[in-house]
Amino acid sequence: MTSPDSGASSAAALPDYAPIPRSALGPALNEQGYHVGRVERNLYWVTDGVYQAAFLTTPDGVVLFDAPPTIGHNLQRAVDEIAAAEGAPNTVTHLVYSHHHDDHTGAASLFDGDVVRIGHEETRRLLLRDNNPARPAPEVTFADRYTLEVAGERVELAWHGPNHSPDNIYIHFPDHDALMMIDVVNAGWVPIYNLNLSEDVPGYIQAPATALDYPWTHFICGHLGRLATREDVAVHQAYIADIEASAREALTTVNPVPYYMHYGENFWAGVKAHLDTVTERAAAPIIAKYTGVLAAADIEIFTRTTTFAIMQSLRLDSGPSGPVHP
Repeated sequence: MTSPDSGASSAAALPDYAPIPRSALGPALNEQGYHVGRVERNLYWVTDGVYQAAFLTTPDGVVLFDAPPTIGHNLQRAVDEIAAAEGAPNTVTHLVYSHHHDDHTGAASLFDGDVVRIGHEETRRLLLRDNNPARPAPEVTFADRYTLEVAGERVELAWHGPNHSPDNIYIHFPDHDALMMIDVVNAGWVPIYNLNLSEDVPGYIQAPATALDYPWTHFICGHLGRLATREDVAVHQAYIADIEASAREALTTVNPVPYYMHYGENFWAGVKAHLDTVTERAAAPIIAKYTGVLAAADIEIFTRTTTFAIMQSLRLDSGPSGPVHP
C-alpha cells in the first residue's frame, strides 16, 4: 500500500533546473486558461501557455489557423471575445491546417457545418490515413503554393519541402507583417526531444533560413506563451549550428575501437557506448553555453536527444558515416 507521504517524497526527488529567463515567458492567462492578443490589425493569436493558434476576423466570418486540443473550446471563446469587441461575425468559416499532427489539429471537429478546411495535399493524405473523426481532412489542398482570399484579406500558404513533418507549411500574412510556421522555432526556448520530434533533420535545420526570407515582424511559432521575433529565430539558428559543429568535432575525435573491444560479440552494446559518448561530448558545451539564454537548455535530455538526431543526420544524410573498408 502506498504511504500518504509517497507523493511528497517523489516530488522532493525531482530535479531542479535553472531559472527561466523572463524574456522566454508570455502574458498571463485569463481565468479560463487562455490569452488572446492582437498580432496586427484583425489578425489575432491565442495561447494556453504551451500551444498557439491564430485567427483572422473578416466581415464574412473567421479564418482559424490550427486547432490544438489543449486550447480546445477556448478557441471559440477567444474568437467570441474579439468578435464582440470588434462588432464582427464570430462564425469560423475557414480552418487552415499547418500540418497533420493531432496536437495542432485535434480540436478541428469542434468547427463543423460549412467550414472550408484547407491544407497541403500531404496533410489530406495523412489525415485520411489516420482516419480520426476529430481531424477531418481538408477539402481544399495544394502542392506548392495557395493564396487564400476571404473578404478582401489575403493569406499566402507555401510548402518548401519536409521539415518537422512531411506536410508542414509556411503561412504568410503579407498585410499583417506576420508569419506562422509551426514546431521548428520555440520563442525563447530550446526544442524538446529530437528537434521537436521532427522527421526530416536537414529540412528542419533549413526551415528557419527559409522563414527569414519572408518579410515579417511577428512570428507565430505554435508553442509556448509568446510570439517570436526575428532575433528569436537567429538565436535558434545559432543553437542548432553550435550543436552541428560540436557533433562534427565529437564524431572525429571519439575513437570507437575501445568500445567495440570492450563489448566483444555484443556489437549493439559497442555501438551504444560509442554513440552515447559522442552525444555526451557534443552536447555538454551546448548545455553550458545556452543555459540562461534559452529556457530549458539545462534539461539535458532535450539538448542530448537533439544533438543525437543531428549527429545521426550528419552520419546518414551528409556523410560520411565512417571510413570505407579497404
